[in-house]
Amino acid sequence: MKAVVFRKGRGLVFEDVPDYQLTPDEVLVRVANTGFCGSDHSLIAGGLVPDGYILGHEISGVVVDIGANAGGTALGQRVCIRPTYCGKCANCLSGKPHLCRVSRRTAGIGDLPGGFAEYLKVYPQMLIPVPMGVDSRNAALAETFASALHAINCTGEKTGSTLVMGGGPIGLSAVRILKILGYGPIVLFEPVKAKRDIALLYGADHVFDPGEKDLNQQVMALVPRGFDKAFECSGVKTNVDCAISLAADGGQVCIVSVVFTPLTIATPYLVNFKEVRLTASISNTHQENIKCLEWMAAGILDARSLISDDETLERLPAVYRERIDTGLTVKVMLWIGEEF
Repeated sequence: MKAVVFRKGRGLVFEDVPDYQLTPDEVLVRVANTGFCGSDHSLIAGGLVPDGYILGHEISGVVVDIGANAGGTALGQRVCIRPTYCGKCANCLSGKPHLCRVSRRTAGIGDLPGGFAEYLKVYPQMLIPVPMGVDSRNAALAETFASALHAINCTGEKTGSTLVMGGGPIGLSAVRILKILGYGPIVLFEPVKAKRDIALLYGADHVFDPGEKDLNQQVMALVPRGFDKAFECSGVKTNVDCAISLAADGGQVCIVSVVFTPLTIATPYLVNFKEVRLTASISNTHQENIKCLEWMAAGILDARSLISDDETLERLPAVYRERIDTGLTVKVMLWIGEEF
């Protein structure tokens, strides 16, 4: 089969790889679409990928073969893919299966090959059925929106004024879901106009270029008491300080982006004086994916507005060099097999 493989010293390479042979516990999925995630870029740019590994975890497809002992699905089932969980560890038993530390299996960003290939071999517990009315591109990006929903869930159920910092796919997904859930006003900080425009389409009440003069004063004129919640989705470490300074008394700041280097809070006393609650999020759950698929089926959530680049699998290495690594994309969507 055809796949895009990471090769040490060369990066992404389009090549032939051996066809998968199923074990009795596995299922084979013919990939329809796979989105390129920011975490894929981080792994490639950092060289943090084993030689020969196939990335890609924002996947939709159709089940085409089932191992003898693999129940829970049917041939022809339309699916998207999420990690498995053991159901026995403390995290699973406490309702946090995305933090499973035992027998966790992950395609495209862990131990199993991913979706930058014509086929995918996974376990049936990793499959989420795609409801009627949801196309394969939306299904592939349900995971992106589920990650934003998970960040919002990490801050509790109370709605209110909200600041989203960074208009990448997760930040824009957060804007849309915040609107669906009834938050407001919703404010986005993002330097790229095209991304600000998507945020307005998704329901943001105000968008700002973070380089604007007197930005904090402009924002505080809109929300004089500060923001009830702020979501840092950009990876810009100084945004954490900015979020704390713009937070309301008793407000919450959720760090959604993953920061790999030391982070310093310049005004830690504001956390005390305002009783700001700092939290963070990672990944998402099956149920959060299912909720996003339900919104897609109902017609109130459409992920396709995020897609800036529509490409074939063969083109991915060039698109990575020319568009992704240079920061020119919002979301690259690969059409790999038959779409639905």
